[in-house]
Amino acid sequence: MKKILVPTDFSEHAEYALKVAAQIARENDGEIFLLHLLELPGEESDAVTAGAEVPEILFFMQKAHERFEEVKSAEYLDGLVVTENVSINRAFDGILKVSKENDIDLIVMGSHGASGFHEMFIGSNTEKVVRVSEVPVLVIKKEEGAFNPEKFVFASNFTSEIKKPFAKVVDFANSFKSKLQLVYINTPNDFKSTHAAEKIIHDFVAGFTIENGYTSHIYNDVNIEKGVLHFANSINADLIGICTHGRQGIAHFFNGSVSEDLVNHAVRPVVTFKI
Repeated sequence: MKKILVPTDFSEHAEYALKVAAQIARENDGEIFLLHLLELPGEESDAVTAGAEVPEILFFMQKAHERFEEVKSAEYLDGLVVTENVSINRAFDGILKVSKENDIDLIVMGSHGASGFHEMFIGSNTEKVVRVSEVPVLVIKKEEGAFNPEKFVFASNFTSEIKKPFAKVVDFANSFKSKLQLVYINTPNDFKSTHAAEKIIHDFVAGFTIENGYTSHIYNDVNIEKGVLHFANSINADLIGICTHGRQGIAHFFNGSVSEDLVNHAVRPVVTFKI
C-alpha cells in the first residue's frame, strides 16, 4: 500500500479519512494523493465546452488549492509525500480515473457515520466507487485515533470466486499484523452445520500465508448484515472486510443491498475488495 488516494471535500469526515491514510502511509513508507473534484452545473467531460464559465472554474480551482495548502500544513502529515489534484469531473468518474492513472493501491474515504450510505461526502457516487473500484476501498466513519486493526473481521461464504480478492485481504492483514477473524454467517434460509461451515473455511484458506494467523467463526443470525454487525460488536472488532462484485451487483453472499447496508450501518471502519 504505497500509493493511497484520499478524495476530499475538506469536511471533518474527509479529514478523519486523511488522518487514517497518513498513518497507513507512514507505516508503509507510502505517499498520499489528495483529490478534490469540482462538479460544476451541466459539467461533462470538458467543463468549458459544456458551458461552464472559465472565471468560475478558475475561482473554484484557486479556492481548492488554498484549502489544500491549509490541509497539507497539518502536523500529522509532516514528512509525508502529499500530492494534490483538483479535477473537473463527476466524483465517480474522477476517482476511478485518478486511481487508475496513478496506480493507486488503496482508496480511503470519509463517511457521515451511520446516517446513510448516500450521505457520504461525495454523495451516492461513493456506492459506485465501492462497487467497481479495482483496488480496496477503506471507509472511515469517525475519528479513529490510532488506526491499528488487530481484530480484522472478514465475512464471506468462502466460495472459489472469493479467492482472488482474498489474496488482497491477506496482504492487507499482513501489512497491519492483523489476526484475521473469518466468519461464516448462518441464516435460516441458508443454514449449514458447524462442521460443514468450518470445513469450508479451512479448505478455503489452505495455500494462503496469513502471517498472524486466523480464527474461524460460525455465527447464526436472521440475516447476513445483522450477523456481520453483531459478530463484529461481540468481539469488539477494529475493522470489517467484505467483497463486492463490481457492475454485476453484490456477490452471492452479499446479494441485494447487503453490502451497502453494511457500510451504511457499521460504525466501525469497513474495507471492501472487488471480486
